[in-house]
Amino acid sequence: MWYFSWILGIGVALGFGIINAMWLEAEVFSRGDTSGQRSGSRHS
Repeated sequence: MWYFSWILGIGVALGFGIINAMWLEAEVFSRGDTSGQRSGSRHS
């Protein structure tokens, strides 16, 4: 059953990478739309 943990681990890693890329893309585009003047943003 070692292959089950490999499949589960690879699936979790791929899912985390996809979610991270989607979050990063949303952060970059939302920062560009408001010209850096969002009050809730951590970035200036």
